[in-house]
Amino acid sequence: LQTAFTIPEGWTREQMAAAFEERGAFSAQAFLAVTQEIPRDRFPWLPQELPHLEGFLYPDTYLLPAEAVTPEGMRNLMLQRFEAIALPIYQQGNSEFSLLEWVTLASIVEREAVIPEERSEIAAVFNRRLAEDIPLGADPTVEYGLGVTQTPEQPLTLAQVNTPSPYNTYINAGLPPTAIANPGLPSLEASLNPPPTEYLYFVARYDGTHVFSRTLAEHEAAQGRIRDAIDGLNP
Repeated sequence: LQTAFTIPEGWTREQMAAAFEERGAFSAQAFLAVTQEIPRDRFPWLPQELPHLEGFLYPDTYLLPAEAVTPEGMRNLMLQRFEAIALPIYQQGNSEFSLLEWVTLASIVEREAVIPEERSEIAAVFNRRLAEDIPLGADPTVEYGLGVTQTPEQPLTLAQVNTPSPYNTYINAGLPPTAIANPGLPSLEASLNPPPTEYLYFVARYDGTHVFSRTLAEHEAAQGRIRDAIDGLNP
């Protein structure tokens, strides 16, 4: 008897764990525990000093015999898929990023990009900010650090954005210490060698697209227009 599990792109370990528990496969806690072990004996390419496997649990549809559905079995299957699909792209890609940096950047792109066509532009903006030592200012990293998810009705508060955390990319320049989700192939590809860009900023419209800006003044004007449009919808 075969069991199929579909892991969407951009899910976190916590989301996977909850889904496995909901399906009756095994407890969320058991999955989180095995994804805090780093099986470097079987997967020697895994980066050093990883606290957990976030970013390396490849999102895909997995078909496996019912008896193989264990926390370790599932984890190893996802790592094998990463090794087969993502790792060769990295090894052949001559990226300036370390493996961990690449996966971390791709995870932020994954959580920011809603429209596939915008992935490489978003990766390019982040890459330029990294090069110029400007904080990335990415909401999804703050959400991950605090364990919250913002919605249009409940956006991040100023207090949350100002809360120190290793994952707060408004406060800290550079990439966070680990990935914040498990990116799929398009985000990994977009993040390997991002193209040059004239843009330094982007802001999300509420239809999933973004307005890209060259200067802070342009960016603030775009933010104002989007806020006015939202206020117009919710008088």
